[in-house]
Amino acid sequence: MGCLNSIVVPADVSAVWAKLSDFHDLSWALGVAESCEKVGDTPGSERGAKRIVNGAMHETLLGIDNEKRAFRYSIDSAPGTPIDSTTGYVGVVRVFPVTTTGETFVIWTSSWASGGEGVEEFCTPIYQGLLEALVKSFA
Repeated sequence: MGCLNSIVVPADVSAVWAKLSDFHDLSWALGVAESCEKVGDTPGSERGAKRIVNGAMHETLLGIDNEKRAFRYSIDSAPGTPIDSTTGYVGVVRVFPVTTTGETFVIWTSSWASGGEGVEEFCTPIYQGLLEALVKSFA
């Protein structure tokens, strides 16, 4: 079970990765992420970083690969949402250069091990909104 969303960003891959690779910084996600609270002392660029998004989504950075421009995170709890009925929820963000145009292809996927009734319907508009906000942040 899972969902997939993607977009082409009109910016260089290095600039896009620089914006996405700090797990504690969602300032680019205007209109979608109203708040992003850092939890603990682990920097947002290191495995184990934790955050609370919009006062509800508790997330942990599971891994980050700057060379491959990708990171994985879990949603540990999200009270009052369909995600809270899932187990093993993992999101993955990957960033690739579009070599012919100097733009960047971003793909955001999520999967979960069990449960999850209504999760795709809940998450897809959020991920689409995040990707659209990312594009706008480069306008």
